[in-house]
Amino acid sequence: MTSSASTSAPSSKAPALNIRTVSTMTAVALAVADMIGIGVFTSLGFQVKDIPSAFSVLMLWIVGGAAALCGALSYAELSAAFPRSGGEYNFLTRIYHPAIGFLAGWISATVGFSAPIALAAMAFGVYFKGVVPGSSPLLLGLAVAWLITFVHLSGVKHSANFQNISTLIKAALIVGLIIAGLAFGEPQPISFAPSTSDMSYMTSAPFAVSLVFVMYAYSGWNAATYIAGEIRDPATSLPRAIIAATLIVVALYVALNAVFLYTTPIEAMAGQLDIGLIAGKHIFGDVGGRIVGALICIGLISSISAMTWIGPRVTMTMGIDHPLLAPLSQTSRDGVPTTALLVQVAIVTILLMTQSFEAVLDVIQFSLTLCSFLAVLGVIVLRAKEPGLTRPYRTWGYPLTPFIFLGVTGFMMYHLIAERPLQSLAGLAIMLAGLGVYALSQSRPLTARI
Repeated sequence: MTSSASTSAPSSKAPALNIRTVSTMTAVALAVADMIGIGVFTSLGFQVKDIPSAFSVLMLWIVGGAAALCGALSYAELSAAFPRSGGEYNFLTRIYHPAIGFLAGWISATVGFSAPIALAAMAFGVYFKGVVPGSSPLLLGLAVAWLITFVHLSGVKHSANFQNISTLIKAALIVGLIIAGLAFGEPQPISFAPSTSDMSYMTSAPFAVSLVFVMYAYSGWNAATYIAGEIRDPATSLPRAIIAATLIVVALYVALNAVFLYTTPIEAMAGQLDIGLIAGKHIFGDVGGRIVGALICIGLISSISAMTWIGPRVTMTMGIDHPLLAPLSQTSRDGVPTTALLVQVAIVTILLMTQSFEAVLDVIQFSLTLCSFLAVLGVIVLRAKEPGLTRPYRTWGYPLTPFIFLGVTGFMMYHLIAERPLQSLAGLAIMLAGLGVYALSQSRPLTARI
């Protein structure tokens, strides 16, 4: 039985979405770049403060990686069945109702990508200032956001090349840091073998709370689904890209945190935010801070590029589906959503100038997590509602795989509501505000006919 959402969702209005030029490698690079941001260089200090065990801390990153992989396996089934750009906007439209999809798209198109881009751009400026003293973080943030936008405006081929190169450089630098730490770092008196105390650490509240922030560090594993309409042979390439990218990042995260623990005293990291800089000094000496600062700057460029590429694809797809937003669907000859890109960088500029991006991120975290939760739940819903649906890829380990992800993200949403009730409710309010725009977009064609 086919759902009404499936029959009503437009699928043939987007010639630009049929320009499939993105390879599997580029899709992997996009997801890797979107996942590896500033989080892995900042969160370890808060973990070892309450969990002073190397084994338990690494298990934290392994458990988080396993949950992210479960989400990736579930998204792989959805993306192969519905290979259209838009991510959760596309999935929730097909699974539940176009209005539900619109709410997910609304939060993504307005601040869901713009706020993280602004935060990453400002972080780039701050770390660049550490490498070149006297630089202005704000001007550097604005410059990197606009320059990367111009790269993506120049064409999908240039975007793919830039993304591939910047992500390969980022991965190579992280691997280099891991190797250098093992080769030149001074070993600390710790053990990575499990002990009798680890079970109590792994069942404690600090472990559960730390898992929330580890999952944030893994966010972005679904990046390739937002450009599904531009990927060659998406039914095959998308599942491979999503799963490969997640496995690569899990390996890098676990190895990098192991090196931090191996080379840097736990007491030096406990409660500290700039773990990357602290570890860099212990590995490379006094110049270590600048070396790691430069590494993070380069890594942030590929992260900003990934989000700059992804966000406008959601806006463009919504513009194709809804006449009220039609101007946002305008593309260049090779399918670049030019208007959506310019709108996004304008929002990024406003957030940078007003320094409001961190507050916005706090507000939208619950809504973004809810969208992912509903998408993975949709795998179960569709198996029951549409058993005959063509599924080029079927989630490995079903139904355990989606249940693991739903359990972890359900816990995260509970924690967010308990700890940040006002921000979570404000995020829902922003999301629900999209209902008014959706209602207006639905009445537009009717008004025209009258």
